[in-house]
Amino acid sequence: MASQYSFLTVGNGKMLRTAALDLFYTQYKNVPIYRQYVDLLRVSTRNVNVIEQIPFLPIQFFRTHDVCRSMGGEPEMVFTSSGTTGAETSRHIVPRLNVYNKSLLATFTNFYGDPKRLNILALLPSYLEREGSSLVYMVDRLIGLSRKESGFYLNNLDELAETLNLLDKHNRQVLLIGVSFALLDLAERYKFKLKNTIVMETGGMKGRRAEISRIELHKQLTSAFGVPCIHSEYGMTELLSQAYSDGNGLFRCPPWMRVLVRDPYDPRDVRTEGRGALNIVDLANVYSCAFIQTDDIGEVFSDGSFEVHGRLDNAPLRGCNLLIEG
Repeated sequence: MASQYSFLTVGNGKMLRTAALDLFYTQYKNVPIYRQYVDLLRVSTRNVNVIEQIPFLPIQFFRTHDVCRSMGGEPEMVFTSSGTTGAETSRHIVPRLNVYNKSLLATFTNFYGDPKRLNILALLPSYLEREGSSLVYMVDRLIGLSRKESGFYLNNLDELAETLNLLDKHNRQVLLIGVSFALLDLAERYKFKLKNTIVMETGGMKGRRAEISRIELHKQLTSAFGVPCIHSEYGMTELLSQAYSDGNGLFRCPPWMRVLVRDPYDPRDVRTEGRGALNIVDLANVYSCAFIQTDDIGEVFSDGSFEVHGRLDNAPLRGCNLLIEG
C-alpha cells in the first residue's frame, strides 16, 4: 500500500483520479464490509476504470458496521456522530490519528493560511457536551496551533462578546467558528461591527431552533456581526477532510477530496457535475472507505465546487449541515 500520507501529494484532477482507483483496489482487498458491498453489487474490480465507476458505500454502513481496515490493536480514535435522541450514531474508526491531523491542518492552511496568525474562538456548545466529536477535535487542534487568546466557549456568551470586540479593536485576525444555533444566540444578544473577523458556521440547529434556510441564516449573521459574508465548513464524522466556503454556501475541496453527484433513484448513475445526491471521494480515509454515498443533495459545478441544498427524504438527521437551502 502507498504511504498513508500520499494523498497530500495529489495536486490535480488527473492525480486524484489515479490515486482514487489505486485506493479503491486496496480498500476492496482490505476493508471487509466494503468488499462485501462491492461483491453484492456484482461489480468486478477489473471493470472499474474511471472514478465514476467506483462503488460508493452508503453512509449508513458507518452506523451498523465497523468500516475499517484490520490493523491489529486498538484504534487511536473513534469519532462518533451526534445523532438525535434514540438514533443510532455513526462510528468512524481511526487507527492512525496522525492521518487526520495532517489532513485537517493541510486543508485549513490551504484555505486560511497558517493558524499561528489567527485567534480562533470556538462556539460549539452541543459538541463540547459529548465525547467523540471530530469537529471538536479538529478545532481543538487548530486552537492549539493558534494564538494564545484562542479558546472554546460554552455558555459564556458575555465573555465571548467582550473578547471578540477587544481582539477586533486591536486589529487581531480572528476566526469565530460556531454551530448555527449558538451563533444565532450570540447574534440576538449583541450587535458587532467586526473588521478583522471571519465568522464561520458549521451548520446544525440540533433541535434548539426551527430550521431556516442557509440564505436567511447568513443574512441574520452578517447583519449582527457587521461582516460582508459568512464562511461555512462542510464536514462529517465519516470523513477525515473538510470543504470550506468563503461565502454564499459555495464549497471548495482540498485537492485530495472530490464531490460527485448521483441519481437518487439509481446510485450507479454517477456524474462529475449536475444536481442530485452527493458522493464524496476523500483520499484521507486511508484506513476506512474513501468513497462515501451521502444523504445530502445539492449541485456540483464544472470547477469542482458544490452547494448543499438539503437532505434526501427520510434520511436521518445529522448534527452538522442540517440547514436547507432557501
